[in-house]
Amino acid sequence: MASKPGILTEWPWTRLGNFKYLILAPFMGHSIYSFFISKDESKKDIGYIIILPFLLLRVIQNQIWISLSRYRTAKGNNRIVDKSIEFDQVDRERNWDDQIIFNGLLYYIGYLRLEQVHHLPLWRTDGIILTALIHIGPVEFLYYWFHRALHHHFLYSRYHSHHHSSIVTEPITAFIHPFAEVLAYYALFAIPVLATEFAGTTSIASIGAYVIYTDFMNNMGHCNFEIIPKWMFSMFPPLKYLMYTPSYHSLHHTQFRTNYSLFMPLYDYIFSTMDKSTDTLYEKSVQKEAEVPDVVHLTHLTTPESIYHLRLGFPSLASKPHDTSKWYLLLMWPVTLWSIMITWMYGQTFVIERNLFKNLKLQTWAIPKFRIQYSSQWERETINNLIEEAIKEANLKGIKVLSLGLLNQAKKLNNNGEIYIRRHPQLKVNVVDGSSLVVAVVLNSIPKGTSNIVLQGHSLSKVAYSIALALCQRGTQVVTLDEEEYKRLKSRFTPEASTNLVLSKSTCVLSKTWLVEDGLNEDEQLKAPKGTIFIPYSQFPPRKARTDCFYFNTPAMICPKHLQNVDSCENWLPRRVMSAWRIAGILHAYEGWNEHECGNMMFDIDKVWKASLDHGFSPLTMASATDSKT
Repeated sequence: MASKPGILTEWPWTRLGNFKYLILAPFMGHSIYSFFISKDESKKDIGYIIILPFLLLRVIQNQIWISLSRYRTAKGNNRIVDKSIEFDQVDRERNWDDQIIFNGLLYYIGYLRLEQVHHLPLWRTDGIILTALIHIGPVEFLYYWFHRALHHHFLYSRYHSHHHSSIVTEPITAFIHPFAEVLAYYALFAIPVLATEFAGTTSIASIGAYVIYTDFMNNMGHCNFEIIPKWMFSMFPPLKYLMYTPSYHSLHHTQFRTNYSLFMPLYDYIFSTMDKSTDTLYEKSVQKEAEVPDVVHLTHLTTPESIYHLRLGFPSLASKPHDTSKWYLLLMWPVTLWSIMITWMYGQTFVIERNLFKNLKLQTWAIPKFRIQYSSQWERETINNLIEEAIKEANLKGIKVLSLGLLNQAKKLNNNGEIYIRRHPQLKVNVVDGSSLVVAVVLNSIPKGTSNIVLQGHSLSKVAYSIALALCQRGTQVVTLDEEEYKRLKSRFTPEASTNLVLSKSTCVLSKTWLVEDGLNEDEQLKAPKGTIFIPYSQFPPRKARTDCFYFNTPAMICPKHLQNVDSCENWLPRRVMSAWRIAGILHAYEGWNEHECGNMMFDIDKVWKASLDHGFSPLTMASATDSKT
């Protein structure tokens, strides 16, 4: 919102939320009926039915730019502004599609009210040339002066400051404006359309191509990485006056009172408002190489819908915990199915996020495999090869630490990463499975004064064993529900520790604190009394089957404020909450622990816990861990 919102700041359908798309439903229904169902041939107008596909094309183009921009800025090559993007910007730019809905309304209403736009030809060359000439002349000229006016204090504080709240731009920043400002823009962009209409040269191509061109240039100008190669300006020097670059417009968002032009810098040159550092910033950005991080967290895809929840996916979904599937994602099933097929046939690790922790540069890489594929025996070798290649790449680049997230460290897959260390004993990059911090987080999540807990698990993992041992040594009674698990634990415990280990075969267990893995089934949950706290120690959360119990998040901590560029959630975790496995890699690098944490290797739990607190990470409280009682 602008600092002093003026009239018509808010969009008319803001209060409708996601139901705003229903505004277009009657028009879409009428166009489909007229073209496909009506027997009146005079109503079968391709220009009318093509409006909906055209709007979808605009959405797709914007989404491609979002994903490309986030991927390139995460890698770092040609990045322009190094400052961070946070959740407030994502929330502010969530309504970037409002202008597409508005565009659709104008098209539909215009078609129904104006007979002269019916049955337009698909192509007219003279109309396209006229559109280009009018844009170069009146539109660019008028926009320049209107834009300068928007930077006057009166209009800036009431309207344009909303757009400039985003100093570090993303492609969709281009479309974040108050409603009144968009009305003015559309009036400007309507000039070429009206001119061709009066001249009798309008065509579907001239209208559609003009909108696609403005979308392309807007997205490019706000993408925050330099995409225009130097050879283009070398081959045709006057191009610098006819087409701006991302770095050119980026200066407008950092300096505010320079580089006012729309897409053509010509008028900034004419009226002496070009920023003096324009050429320098372009040269610097176009030569900037990919960033080499200090720490890499290696994760993977989870559910088929997780591709949309990635930071490279839909920003609005990535900024929220991935807990439930949205109904509208069902409409995306062709894309979802295609992505699944691609991961079965081909895959290469890719960068999905970058962060900054004090002076440490962080990146998150993803293995393009879904959780279900990790349980497949014949996919195991492929996944291990991908993980191994990522470790080798990190080692070659001089990265300090690589932490294994989710199932990339599964015991059945690679024995908590140990096989990579055995294969490559000369590795300089430290491979970390984060088990020590996970144990510390779980132990410190148990309510104080708890004298007995239930440890549920169908496989005795490294983390489960360490938790059970630590509790028994502290004098806390550990109750197990599985006889085989009880026997394996007891055989590895000292006689003193095993005295606090208990096997329960009861259908009802009195303890109200349960440490569980993601395999916790409904029958086991029904054994717990009302008000039980389920604390997961596994990478994935268990399925919630009780409405009268509390479910903690998987082992995680709240991030300190000095962790920058956090604008997406890590899987199902709340905002600015990071998994213990990921935090472990950061601590490993910052503390300079020059050894691997893989296989059966464990660090001192108290030492790791203290380090996490010293560096600003804080425990999840009961309120934050159970913010949604289920």
